[in-house]
Amino acid sequence: MAGISTHILDLTSGKPIAGVPIELYDLGVIPPKLLNRTVSNADGRTDAPMLAAAAARAGDFELRFAIGEHFKGQAALTDVVPVRFTVFDPAQHYHVPLICSPWSFSTYRGS
Repeated sequence: MAGISTHILDLTSGKPIAGVPIELYDLGVIPPKLLNRTVSNADGRTDAPMLAAAAARAGDFELRFAIGEHFKGQAALTDVVPVRFTVFDPAQHYHVPLICSPWSFSTYRGS
């Protein structure tokens, strides 16, 4: 399985975050090109990959998670979290989740 997928979790509750707008950009062009825009589902995931296996390719990408509305009223640190990463092998699957709270965020390459 190749392509790019993601999910988003609220560290303070330990639960997925639904309704977060997520965008995927190709950073290999100037200005960056929007490739996909969606919203996280009830499981904090996207209903389809952010980049399908058939479109997988090497290059630099950025996921943008608009978490501000979810943490509204909690003195949140950020409104949109950008996560930049490189796909070195387009035959592999790149799962790039976001774990966040109103005051912090982290990511990793998942499976």
